[in-house]
Amino acid sequence: MIALGSDHGGLALKQHVMQYLEAHGLSYKDYGCYSSESCDYPDFGRAAAQAVADGECDRGIVICTTGIGISIAANKVKGIRCALCSEPLSAEMTRRHNDANMLAMGGGLIGNNMADKILDAFLNTPFEGGRHQRRVDKLEG
Repeated sequence: MIALGSDHGGLALKQHVMQYLEAHGLSYKDYGCYSSESCDYPDFGRAAAQAVADGECDRGIVICTTGIGISIAANKVKGIRCALCSEPLSAEMTRRHNDANMLAMGGGLIGNNMADKILDAFLNTPFEGGRHQRRVDKLEG
């Protein structure tokens, strides 16, 4: 299960992400927002991150206009490693080396085609472990 969260600036891209997940047979839970009315990204970033931290969801995807604010909000939750990615290589490497459990994207910065490539990388790249596990462990300390 994948936790989703966005503010109004990320709503359109989040709706695209939902279509992507459905097309790939992946289940998700949407923690808001649900309309284009102005709202506060920390509420939705935190809710999605808490679902991942609590084990209710395996990973999370959060979106605001730039991805910056909502990634900061998600990373305030203990146990979350949320990476802001604007292209697929970063998404691949944050999975390989950081075992990122959440992805942030900027709905005002990337289009649907790029988002699909980022999602492919984030959702299909395994964590390498090894020396990277030692480093991830230090993040939790």
